[in-house]
Amino acid sequence: MEIRAYEPADLGEVYEICLFTGNGGRGAQHEFDDPMLLGHAFAAPYAALHPELAFVSVDGEGVSGYVLGALDTEEFEERLEREWWPPARQQYPETDNRVVQHIHHPPRTDLDLVQRYPSHLHVNLLARTRGQGVGAALVDTLLDALAQRGSRGVHLHVRHHNTHAIGFYRHLGFTEVESTPEKLVFGKLF
Repeated sequence: MEIRAYEPADLGEVYEICLFTGNGGRGAQHEFDDPMLLGHAFAAPYAALHPELAFVSVDGEGVSGYVLGALDTEEFEERLEREWWPPARQQYPETDNRVVQHIHHPPRTDLDLVQRYPSHLHVNLLARTRGQGVGAALVDTLLDALAQRGSRGVHLHVRHHNTHAIGFYRHLGFTEVESTPEKLVFGKLF
């Protein structure tokens, strides 16, 4: 297993991994007619806007996981609004689909959270990669990159039903900092 910097040639696999790990890690292939939609909302923007904070795991079968991050969550959300969401809204006209709704009405991160934990991340692994320490290695790689760029803390969101991920983040030293009816928010200071 190799952990390396994201390359533009990895983008298709990033989209696939996002789809195959959606729905709390159970896979979301059956939920979307467009297999690119989930990745377009939750993975590709990071690779496009902050490729220096994108890392992948590679095994004998190809890219098997990724970690994606943003150093400054507020700045990232502003760039999304300027650069990423307008063409995505053209591509995906508004419907009642929850991911399309996210594209048209993206939530903004709470300012109190961003002041304490200015950076954020997403990590996803294909089933063949789980349980081998790859997720921890990916997260550690990104945390090192964020710390080197001056971040003082990172946060992430996990849906309540994703108990495996909740245990994973606790194991890595993340602590629960918020809870909403939909999700938990974990944070880690450097």
